[in-house]
Amino acid sequence: MEQTHTSQNGSAATPGAQRRVLVVEDDPTIVDAIAARLRAEGFLVQTAGDGPAAVDTAEAWQPDLLILDIMLPGFDGLEVCRRVQAQRPVPVMMLTARDDETDMLVGLGVGADDYMTKPFSMRELAARVHVLLRRVERAVVAASTPRSGILRLGELEIDHAQRRVRVRSEDVHLTPTEFDLLVCLANTPRAVLSREQLLAEVWDWADASGTRTVDSHIKALRRKIGAERIRTVHGVGYALETPTP
Repeated sequence: MEQTHTSQNGSAATPGAQRRVLVVEDDPTIVDAIAARLRAEGFLVQTAGDGPAAVDTAEAWQPDLLILDIMLPGFDGLEVCRRVQAQRPVPVMMLTARDDETDMLVGLGVGADDYMTKPFSMRELAARVHVLLRRVERAVVAASTPRSGILRLGELEIDHAQRRVRVRSEDVHLTPTEFDLLVCLANTPRAVLSREQLLAEVWDWADASGTRTVDSHIKALRRKIGAERIRTVHGVGYALETPTP
């Protein structure tokens, strides 16, 4: 009998089933280039050029990943992200034409998992899409694999089995990327990890040009668990602070 496996959105898929990527972008040149590259990588691709069409297509087509421009007609990408995530959890790669940290942090805050600033290379975009899908798949496997105990670092609790985080016994919602970033820091509390180390371990990406992605995710994580819990070592990287024994 032919086996099936379950994708990250919970639907059954046959072995080797193609992943679905919805590209939401109102610039025809950019959307055509992204779609062509992803199709060449083996993905099924649909596109949308405005906010309402993006939400409707996401609901009807059930993509495995969303590539989403922030600036869109109808309503912007942030609103698209909110509405799509309210329907069902799906990994989101945000695109922005502005090198604006506020946009990046707001995007991460509404449920985006990663972002890229235009202009970007199609090679890097494709690589990040593969990495993001692998991360979500790892999250599904981890959630179904029992692990004993909960990691407690003072008032911070990390439940690996359920991929849940609590601060002072209150649940904190983290994206899959934020959870993996926190776990990476928590594996060696107080030890300083360089941006390049974090980029390699969490994103599987070795290009130093992506270190600003690490910085933005750290800032988003600080907003959720408390800024005092992550220490910046200027010129080096970050460390997770823990209570002194």
